[in-house]
Amino acid sequence: MRFLLNSVDFINEWVGKLSAWLFFGIGFCITYEIVMRYVFNSPTIWVDEVSSITQVWATYIGLAYALKHKDMIIIDVVFRNPNTIGRKILETLGLLIIIAFSFVTLWYGFELWLDSTLKGHTTDTYLALPKWFTQASIWVGFGLLALQALVEIIKVWTIGIQMPHTETLVEEGV
Repeated sequence: MRFLLNSVDFINEWVGKLSAWLFFGIGFCITYEIVMRYVFNSPTIWVDEVSSITQVWATYIGLAYALKHKDMIIIDVVFRNPNTIGRKILETLGLLIIIAFSFVTLWYGFELWLDSTLKGHTTDTYLALPKWFTQASIWVGFGLLALQALVEIIKVWTIGIQMPHTETLVEEGV
């Protein structure tokens, strides 16, 4: 069981870092386009579509990384101590809602991807990239998010909620 938890954490850590590098690449592509367009008066045909597709992928695959590092919105007005049963129940409820939303999105995203793949749909741009490539990011990203949420539920009940910023507040008596 521990191996499975560590594997999901490792995959989402790696994919999250890949997401950050993809955003860096988007900035590089856009900078390249600006230089080509305004300095050399020779705009490119690929930067807009490549940047858009890369941004979609980077956003969706970065969701699980954000959940793993507790970078999503956390409201802890009532239950500041992460080790109370009330906090664990609320944390689990929030993660179950994330899982439910992820499964619905994964289901319909996979359906959309499969339809586009079987019909051979392409984008309406000069590059005419296959739509399945962009649409795959939906179910891949939300699949990773659902897996990470399951791991986080297990962590809540076995090793407690690990929230460094909250633990320091609890230790200080806040």
